[in-house]
Amino acid sequence: MDIVDKTVKEIKELKIQGAENIARAAIIAWSKAKDKKKASEKLAKARPTEPMLRNVLKYLEKFGDAEGLLKKLDEDRKKIEEIGSKKIQDGFIVYTHCHSSTVTSILKRAWKDGKKFEVHVTETRPFFQGRITAKELATEGIPVTIFVDSAARLALKKANIMMIGCDAITAEGIVINKIGSELFAEVANRYDVPVYVATHSLKFDPLTFFGFEVEIEKRATKEVWDRPPRGVKISNYVFEKINPKLITGIISELGVLKPETFIQEVKRVYRWLIEER
Repeated sequence: MDIVDKTVKEIKELKIQGAENIARAAIIAWSKAKDKKKASEKLAKARPTEPMLRNVLKYLEKFGDAEGLLKKLDEDRKKIEEIGSKKIQDGFIVYTHCHSSTVTSILKRAWKDGKKFEVHVTETRPFFQGRITAKELATEGIPVTIFVDSAARLALKKANIMMIGCDAITAEGIVINKIGSELFAEVANRYDVPVYVATHSLKFDPLTFFGFEVEIEKRATKEVWDRPPRGVKISNYVFEKINPKLITGIISELGVLKPETFIQEVKRVYRWLIEER
């Protein structure tokens, strides 16, 4: 099995997960592939609902600089960490959902900067990615409490800030993230807890400029209940849309911006994203 097929397999099996981790793995696989065009086609199909994957592949097809792109992602991650960590203050309770490498890197940066805070995280069924977040933060010495998903109100009630990741952003400023995210954002708004989305701006989906709808991924029902009784249907949506009205700001390498301003900045900075469609 060559590196492209291996990477596709690991993405589909969730051995590689998280939009940015998937994008990075795809860049490395593409750079080592002999047939670049075929590699792009295979990698794009690994997660058709991930705009960051499509965007980095477009960049590679247009500019061919895999090393430069990886360097940019590293530099941008540091910018996002620096910007996001300023939103964390001493004594804060930070609420997050699922696992976002961007969010955890921001929290680790804030902790290394000497800020003392604690984190509440919901477990995120059916794959419990919240446990990944909890383990990562606990390893750094950050106090963390994990809540079952249905206890999110308790996790949020005394929080000072809600910070989550992102899988896609549409031209309307709608953020797509792990299922439960909009529900918890609504709870946060009820308790006047500001909601921040931490993400790289390449998670913006340029196809939505042209009327395409972001596909909300559904996974196998057996992940929720392997053998449900006859007559019981299973819903296993992986992501959901978050109304931009619920979002205080999007934290990216472009700064902290309202969703509508974020879209305008992406159009200005990444013109190649919407060219030649």
